[in-house]
Amino acid sequence: MLAHALEPFLSHPAIGEVALVIHRADRELLQDACPALPIQVRIVEGGATRQESVRLGLRALQAGQPSVVLIHDAARPFVSPALLDAVLADTDEGHGAIPAVPVSDTLKREAADGSIFETVPRAGLHAAQTPQAFPYAAILAAHEKAHDEGRSDFTDDAALAEWTHLPVRLVPGDPENTKITTKHDIEVAERRLASAELFPDVRTGAGYDVHAFEPGDAVVLCGVRIPHEAKLAGHSDADVGLHALTDALLATCGGTDIGTHFPPSDPQWRGAASRIFVEHAASLVREKGGRIASADVTLIAEAPKVGPHRPAMIAVMADMLGIEAERVSVKATTNERLGFVGRREGIAAIATVSVVYPGRLPPP
Repeated sequence: MLAHALEPFLSHPAIGEVALVIHRADRELLQDACPALPIQVRIVEGGATRQESVRLGLRALQAGQPSVVLIHDAARPFVSPALLDAVLADTDEGHGAIPAVPVSDTLKREAADGSIFETVPRAGLHAAQTPQAFPYAAILAAHEKAHDEGRSDFTDDAALAEWTHLPVRLVPGDPENTKITTKHDIEVAERRLASAELFPDVRTGAGYDVHAFEPGDAVVLCGVRIPHEAKLAGHSDADVGLHALTDALLATCGGTDIGTHFPPSDPQWRGAASRIFVEHAASLVREKGGRIASADVTLIAEAPKVGPHRPAMIAVMADMLGIEAERVSVKATTNERLGFVGRREGIAAIATVSVVYPGRLPPP
């Protein structure tokens, strides 16, 4: 549960640090569940109650001076990125925000003898969920005040905020953001996760690049030098195939584009081998847990002939990507003498890659 609950917080761009509050006896269990926690996770030993554990977790974040904090129960492992966006968007320095789902069941209050004492009107009633978001300084002060006054009876952080007159907005909750409490809940969650694994997070990235010819005696295509009557103009070695491949890799992990990482204005990349760009992009993919499944490059040129050099290109690309040669494809086509390619003014390339990332697809 903890590993699944952490996942959306660690990958959210607005979240810079996470305080993970656990019982002091559970460090070994944590190591088993999350063997490789990133640096932004701070492990905190909790207290005797949930409320005290939250207070200690909030205190642990003081050095970073956050403006907003999200407080989440690890017993809710199915929180979605969209729900994080919603509560963050409705939180500011004067208001908190919590997700809540309108109560749809008829509510009965029980009498001492087990019979119905009364039916409770459900109009306006909501079931509160987590994560609950607050201005950091205000919710920390509220927890410290409750601690100093010996109050430990608040059932959630929104109740504590209400006690200190901090306004809290309701945002639409997510019925899928269920809380695991009973053995049955665990069984349902396991079936849900097993079903989700049928839809792994497979991402496809595409890249396109073009370079014009200039006087020279060879071109570099997909890492292979080919003698030719001209060369391709560019700040680096102008390897149009590898430039397209770099952009395709970056597209799978939100890594912007090749120009952001290797700007043409930077003199250190003058004449650089484009292999550097591909290996950098592949390393970014792997840092995010991605596994490159396949790569395909199509070269669009009237000349030179690519066919004789295809095996060498595949071998070079497979090596720089760290995958088997059978997962790499290089194709070539002409432009039927149309356009700048048809006039032999340059070469274009289209690249496509497939990468499998950990986790699962977002919910529908």
